[in-house]
Amino acid sequence: MQYGGGFHWKVIMLDKLIIELDKGLRTVFAEAHSQRPFPDQTIPEAPLSATEKRHAASLMRINHVGEVCAQALYNGQALTARNPQTMAALQEASREETEHLAWCEKRIRELGGRKSLLNPLWYGGSFALGALAGALGDKWNLGFLAETERQVGRHLQSHLQTLPEQDAKSRAVVTQMQEDEAKHAETAVAQGGAELPPTIKSAMQAASKVMTSTTYYL
Repeated sequence: MQYGGGFHWKVIMLDKLIIELDKGLRTVFAEAHSQRPFPDQTIPEAPLSATEKRHAASLMRINHVGEVCAQALYNGQALTARNPQTMAALQEASREETEHLAWCEKRIRELGGRKSLLNPLWYGGSFALGALAGALGDKWNLGFLAETERQVGRHLQSHLQTLPEQDAKSRAVVTQMQEDEAKHAETAVAQGGAELPPTIKSAMQAASKVMTSTTYYL
């Protein structure tokens, strides 16, 4: 029996969705690993008060959730991207975000904290948003990637200003993450990413504020 192109396309999409489901489960529930050395591996642990540890752990939990959302966004965008170059850029960013996940997870454990209880929710919503961005076309897909990375970079900078001064380990992790995010944004712009409308940027900022304020506690 021969099947039409429509059936073949449905099978391909089903395979892709199963792969993406597996990626999502791994991101949310499995331990992440880093190919690069951990940015803080040569830095000794500084003495922190209980309050400072709780604060630093909460900030690193927010950073971890940011990476969970980034993974979901990029996986969703790659699923609906049309251009192989765009897909490659998204997949490369996703690989580095996996390393960020590993760095944040390790630092959260060291500080006696825990990951967000709402990670499955953050992942699902971000994946859907990424798939929508990818479906709008590659220039908007890349533009969304660039703006996401810019906002994450500003967010990380604010954490560098509020982390305990003596917490050099957390600072080293956040600094390297910030450098990576800036590189991702530059790559997206260089490949033709469009500037997003101000209303979209504002909506992204509002959603980010809800996520960060909630994740600090949950």
